[in-house]
Amino acid sequence: MVLKSINPTTEDVVETFEEFSAAQIDAALQQAFDAQRQWRLTSFGERSARIQNTARALRAQKSRLAALATREMGKPIVEAEAEIEKCAYNCDFYAEHAATFLADEHVAMNLSDSFVAFEPLGVVLAIMPWNFPFWQVFRFAAPALMAGNGALLKHASNVPSCALAIEDILRAAGLPDGLFRTVLVPGSGVEPLIADARIAAVTLTGSSDVGEQVAGAAGRVLKKQVLELGGSDPFIVLADADLDAAVKVAVRRAIRTTARAASLPSASSSRRAWPTSSPRSSRPPSRRCRSVTRCSARRTSVRWRAAISAMRSRRRWSARLRLVPRR
Repeated sequence: MVLKSINPTTEDVVETFEEFSAAQIDAALQQAFDAQRQWRLTSFGERSARIQNTARALRAQKSRLAALATREMGKPIVEAEAEIEKCAYNCDFYAEHAATFLADEHVAMNLSDSFVAFEPLGVVLAIMPWNFPFWQVFRFAAPALMAGNGALLKHASNVPSCALAIEDILRAAGLPDGLFRTVLVPGSGVEPLIADARIAAVTLTGSSDVGEQVAGAAGRVLKKQVLELGGSDPFIVLADADLDAAVKVAVRRAIRTTARAASLPSASSSRRAWPTSSPRSSRPPSRRCRSVTRCSARRTSVRWRAAISAMRSRRRWSARLRLVPRR
């Protein structure tokens, strides 16, 4: 099977990748397993230095990585750049705080010394979606690696370039060879990975249907799992809300990440609209925006405008949607 990196704007095939063979998958598993056995013995200070290097590498390559995400899954370039910056912040955060989060917790008992210790699990299989091709991986990888674990990434089949780029970044940041590996396999190849004795746990972000399959496969071999599955988020506008602000928020959220964000409102409901004859100044200013769920007053107070710019070349049209604050 050939995995294709397709530009969704032009539908051009940018690059193709061969699916990993059984031998390549086995080699990746063994590399991650061996590397993790050594990584678990390192200190938090050593791990922190590598993860901080990762944050610096992400910021240094932000433009290139953001362009890669936009080209491969269609995300607006502004959102892609923000995603890379968020990944870097996440790495810095866990590099700084992981030692505190994972410190031994002493428990008072009738014994000389009793405590709860947090030990690495091993190699964690991560099955990740394409809507946030970098963030979904790094929000898992940074804390998992800081905890002494290794990682095997099975990314969505339409973002193979992003998946391989993540492995390259972590390797270049100084992580041991093989500690984080990307495997290019279809969905049908996931269950054998879960069953492999070298995989200690599995995490998935995806649909409920896929979650059932992953949970069943992990349950059959008694492996730990973390599942983030699809849901339904209502967008409720109460009677005291500023309708203009609510509309702007609803539209902005509806087009976020090319309409593929898990927190998108799937339904809208309004209890009562303000009378059209009511002057805006008569509305309680201190209560404006506070009842628009899942949105803070700070965010709704910012005025945004959408500017669509198209660039034409000999070979293709490309369109980018930019959300920029109105000054």
